[in-house]
Amino acid sequence: MRLKDLAEHLGLSQTTVSRALNGYPEVNEATRLRVAETAARLGYRPNASALRLATGRAGAIGMVLRASTEFGPHSSEFLGGVGERLAAEEIDILVSTVETYQDEIAAYRRFAASQRVDAVILQSPKLNDQRAELLMDLGLPFVLHGRTNAARPLAWLDIDNTGAIERATSHLLDLGHRRIALLNGMKGQTFAEHRQLGYLAALSARGVSFDPALMGNSTFTDEVAFRLAQAMLELRPRPTAFLAGSMMTALGVFRAIRQAGLTLGQEVSMIAHDDVFPYLNADNMYPTMSTTRSSIRTAGVRIAELILQILSGKPVADIHELWPVELVLRESSGPVMAEK
Repeated sequence: MRLKDLAEHLGLSQTTVSRALNGYPEVNEATRLRVAETAARLGYRPNASALRLATGRAGAIGMVLRASTEFGPHSSEFLGGVGERLAAEEIDILVSTVETYQDEIAAYRRFAASQRVDAVILQSPKLNDQRAELLMDLGLPFVLHGRTNAARPLAWLDIDNTGAIERATSHLLDLGHRRIALLNGMKGQTFAEHRQLGYLAALSARGVSFDPALMGNSTFTDEVAFRLAQAMLELRPRPTAFLAGSMMTALGVFRAIRQAGLTLGQEVSMIAHDDVFPYLNADNMYPTMSTTRSSIRTAGVRIAELILQILSGKPVADIHELWPVELVLRESSGPVMAEK
């Protein structure tokens, strides 16, 4: 069905129908609803090129991902949430994959020059992130998944990484643990720096000295976590508890604990950050995994909503959301045991 056919069916001009479908304020609510309901019933879909001419929008949101480090269960869950919300608005996701920082910068410049996307979701921020500065200079709207230090206002959504790890560390200290290892993300990334602050704050509050040998910074993979945990478990005195930066990290730590002949939840405790993967459920692990829990899919849904708010005119200075993180205690964390 063409716009002309829909207009004739409704007995309205093509201009009125087009404006009603695109949310122009001069069209009254009753007419807008009548047009929308009829379009849905008759299966009308606006031509993408015509829609872009009418609204000045591309009908797509952009993301740039590092192929070597950012593809995996976290990105797939996040994209699932973003796509779920944008599909309801018939907006697409345009994903560009790159290998280097220079490639990523070039991808943002292409997005801006080609006008193929209306806005961008910026992932994995650093404390001082030049990508955010570039997007502001290019005039390309974006929402930051995380936070960065910036002189100009920007829109962001983040979880309370500092509070989450401080609380988890404090719980392990309450259980008598003093040798607590932290398997964190890469140095410089905001979430990793915030988690380290929470970890150090909890230790300091109890007068427990920080041992650099008990902190590892890496990507969140099973294999890297296994090697880090294996080396830490060879220390004397060894760690009696681990804070795992992700569920993928927790799998590697668990493997190292078993190889060392130790029992998780007894000789060694662990609390993992859990992004609520449908295929990796903390309740179904043995023993069940204590977690600091936050749904990355839900964050994707919300960031898509924040993008829509920006495109509707909401100031970026008014879009700041810091989500609390729940501590869920299960069988993997228990009181410290004296070594035999």
